[in-house]
Amino acid sequence: MTGLPGLDLDALHAHLAARGVDLAGPLRGELIAGGRSNLTFAVTDGSSRWVVRRPPLAGLTASAHDMAREHRVTSALQGTEVPVARPISLCEDDTVLGAPFTVVEWVDGVVVRDQDELAALSDDAVRRTTAGLVEVLVALHAVDVDAVGLRGFGRPEGFLTRQVALWRRQWDSVRTRESADLERLHALLVDRVPAAGEVAVVHGDYRIDNAILDRTDPGTVRAVVDWELSTLGDPLTDVALMCVYRHPALDVVLGIPAAWTSPRLPAPDALAEAYTRESDRDLGDWPFYLGLAHLKLAVIAAGIAHRAHAGADAGRDARRAAEAVPDLVADGLSALARR
Repeated sequence: MTGLPGLDLDALHAHLAARGVDLAGPLRGELIAGGRSNLTFAVTDGSSRWVVRRPPLAGLTASAHDMAREHRVTSALQGTEVPVARPISLCEDDTVLGAPFTVVEWVDGVVVRDQDELAALSDDAVRRTTAGLVEVLVALHAVDVDAVGLRGFGRPEGFLTRQVALWRRQWDSVRTRESADLERLHALLVDRVPAAGEVAVVHGDYRIDNAILDRTDPGTVRAVVDWELSTLGDPLTDVALMCVYRHPALDVVLGIPAAWTSPRLPAPDALAEAYTRESDRDLGDWPFYLGLAHLKLAVIAAGIAHRAHAGADAGRDARRAAEAVPDLVADGLSALARR
């Protein structure tokens, strides 16, 4: 397509040309299916391909659509054991596409979003894929923050306290109904924040559909994508969210039978055990991390519905995403009750 909402191809062409990108001809683009936050487009000049990412057209929430953050972390991770697409440009001038955006090199591979796509993988391939995803997460958390120039990327001091407060504030900005149980979950988390732990680069949204897999060997991750929630903080928040994404409510949040909820994948406890085995890292107060991850996913679900009501419906009946909130909050409370 030559024109899409949120993507002015003529303006993008001028931007890339000004950045010294050699363009073979006019640009064509298409919206890449999947994702209910930032808009992601595949763009080509007939010879080369790129990916353009920008915030949604309406219903933005604080901290959830940070293009500069994506660009900085993916630039810093070049040359590490964490596979990421090569950054081409960061544009923070809203006059070009109406919002900040990033352009990265196209990475060829497979993105497994739903259970039909997962069905194309054998049981052995599924096993190797989940093992590969855990290995990459371990590699991310092992990155030397100073060596890659990310020391100032976040504020690790008080990270968990701020996370509990952040997702409570996000809830206030996106909720469509009151939830006494969510208020209770938040209060319990406030009272149970662990002492400061390790500091690592955290992805903030890690699961199978935020990775591009090799076409011939799905156990090899070609690139990890969607870095807008990344920061410096406690690596166990990444692990817990990866496990909580296995919750059946993710199907409602994404509006599809999500690949990551499939019973063919390891159970959440098995994923956590695999991570501890590969990283030699203790899970600490694991119930707290699970409770926080349930809160985060509940607020993400509410945010998707909020954007849909604001006119930025990502399709697949996005307004229904808020229906996942009660189950996620209830299971977050159950997780915190563990000892």
